[in-house]
Amino acid sequence: MSVPRPRKIVLLVAIVATLTLLCCGGSVTALFMSGFTDEGQNNLNSALGCGKGGPVDPDTKLPRIRPYGAEQIRNAAVIINVGADLKMPPRAWVIAVATAMQESRLNNLGHLGARNDHDSQGLFQQRPSSGWGSATQVRNPVYASTKFYNKLKTIPGWERMSLTRAAQRVQISAYPDAYAKHEPTATQIVNQLADGAANAAGDSLEMVCASGEQIAASGWTRPVGAVVGSGFRTASRPTHQGVDLIAGKQTPITAAASGIVSRVKCDEDHNGRQTCNVDGYPGKGGCGWMVEIQHAGNVMTRYCHLIVRPFVREGQEVTAGEVIGRVGSSGNSSGPHLHFEVHLNNDRSSAGAIDPVRFMREQGSPLGGAG
Repeated sequence: MSVPRPRKIVLLVAIVATLTLLCCGGSVTALFMSGFTDEGQNNLNSALGCGKGGPVDPDTKLPRIRPYGAEQIRNAAVIINVGADLKMPPRAWVIAVATAMQESRLNNLGHLGARNDHDSQGLFQQRPSSGWGSATQVRNPVYASTKFYNKLKTIPGWERMSLTRAAQRVQISAYPDAYAKHEPTATQIVNQLADGAANAAGDSLEMVCASGEQIAASGWTRPVGAVVGSGFRTASRPTHQGVDLIAGKQTPITAAASGIVSRVKCDEDHNGRQTCNVDGYPGKGGCGWMVEIQHAGNVMTRYCHLIVRPFVREGQEVTAGEVIGRVGSSGNSSGPHLHFEVHLNNDRSSAGAIDPVRFMREQGSPLGGAG
């Protein structure tokens, strides 16, 4: 297996300017995601190398990434390097690492006797009796990773599928929803071991940072290509629990990542009225037409001030980049824009909110700029 030599990951500092103020509804305390590294790095996703340095050689000294041990991280590095050698784009690396996290916790498992799931073995718990190869072969990390990627390649449209759906199409697991929870950490591992590759355009081999409406290998994309207006909890607006993305009426709004729609409603104004099919005004109160989506890792996104009823329904599965509505000015608003919020722990209250600018930058899909 040929692998590129490692390069030192360079951290880029993004400077985000807040522009004109727009009045928005919503209320939500900063709780920033922490990474899993040591040695002074507290957020792996801040490494914006976008993969140009190539994956780290598994046989060199590798970083520690808690809660995984040295051999587990080496196995993750092997999975990533095999993906690179097979010319699979970085989105595939994230899917493969997350799948192995669920199947084996990145351990190259042998036969576990009574605790074995049939004859499943190796990083991906592949079954010799189901045609994945001999027991010796599936316990070889390079062989097992190659088999995973080759099966993934046969699935039409896997690049735009949610991680759970793509992994399940390969694995045919009895627990198809279990993969999603590993996506955030798998993203961090790929960033740490492959020069920020999870921030690259997920379906490209060019290893350039995702831009415009491209979906990053992390599985995230901008909901609207627009400049950032009023920011998150500024001095002048300390209760502003998101950011305003200034765009014209009817601009398409897309799901920032794959997930399940958890709420669609016309948010009541301060007088308890549901009047969302008209333009709002400052002081009216409420989000107007709004959507909430629950994503992997218990992250929730909120989209406010849509011009008409959203195009999605509660309980619907959506994919990253899918159009869910259009920009408007309903609710507590002084002009057309999308008010966009990000919450952790699926907590829609103010206790769960974090800065969307920082969060989206860390996912490799920074907000701001025309689409």
